[in-house]
Amino acid sequence: MPRQAPFTLFFLVITALLLSACSRQSLYDTAINLERTSAGLEADSIQLGELQITYLRNQERNNGDAIVMIHGFGANKDNWTRLASELTSDFNVYAIDLPGHGESSKPLDLGYSLEEQTAHLADILKALKIGEAHIMGNSMGGAITALYAANYPDQVKTAVLFDPAGILEYESELVDLVLEGDNPLIPAKPGDFKRLMNFALEEKPFVPWPVLEVMEEKAIKNQAVNKVIFTAIRDSGYESEFRDTITHIQDPVLVIWGREDRVIDYRNGELFAETIPDARLEVLEGIGHAPMIEAPEESARLFLEFIDDQR
Repeated sequence: MPRQAPFTLFFLVITALLLSACSRQSLYDTAINLERTSAGLEADSIQLGELQITYLRNQERNNGDAIVMIHGFGANKDNWTRLASELTSDFNVYAIDLPGHGESSKPLDLGYSLEEQTAHLADILKALKIGEAHIMGNSMGGAITALYAANYPDQVKTAVLFDPAGILEYESELVDLVLEGDNPLIPAKPGDFKRLMNFALEEKPFVPWPVLEVMEEKAIKNQAVNKVIFTAIRDSGYESEFRDTITHIQDPVLVIWGREDRVIDYRNGELFAETIPDARLEVLEGIGHAPMIEAPEESARLFLEFIDDQR
């Protein structure tokens, strides 16, 4: 059964903390921990060579399959808590902070092309001793998920791609902005993070202002590594090879796309469905670039129906 949304408790806690004059960071930590706990998740980390990798996992393990969740560019593991809350009762969830993101290490010289990040993911999952799993990815993480499924078929039960990067035949609003030297995905000054949310999300979740301010501060602090990662992906010239690679995916693939996506045009979903053998495409009306945040219940329902069909 899905866990109950924590909004009533959330408001009570935030109100109490505001009245006690807690710092913005304390409010942020409380809100994030509340979201994680309500979803049945807790934070953990591993050391991978010189890299520290952080991730979320079930507070209590169960006998279900593993689900690995891979965030998008400039995002982090907490993008998955709303969807995870629908799944942790029956599955063992692992939401990963990829290198360069979230609370994981952020070396500027690591190598952040889609292919290199897929190799990083393989190393992480090996270190975590995660065997065959359902893999989910959003945007950049969707492209990484597709490449992982193509390169490590024995490790994948199913793959779910939420508004994946990798195929950009249909251009989006983002392309025009980036060509003009204005990238809304990389906050650089106050106000930019709210702009990012308005640009990427059509159905925006409520975020109280102290939490939003801390999120913006973190995003601005990550500006340097975000520029490195974005450039590595943009300049790889990888689309033709990417398309060829994902034709070799053998596992069941579900593509979920928000029709109002301004980051990557939803019509590219049709190309993913045509390129990946037997892939299924679902387009969600009134949803933007992150269905797992904007429509977690619907996203969970589509996933559960999909794996039931595979069985």
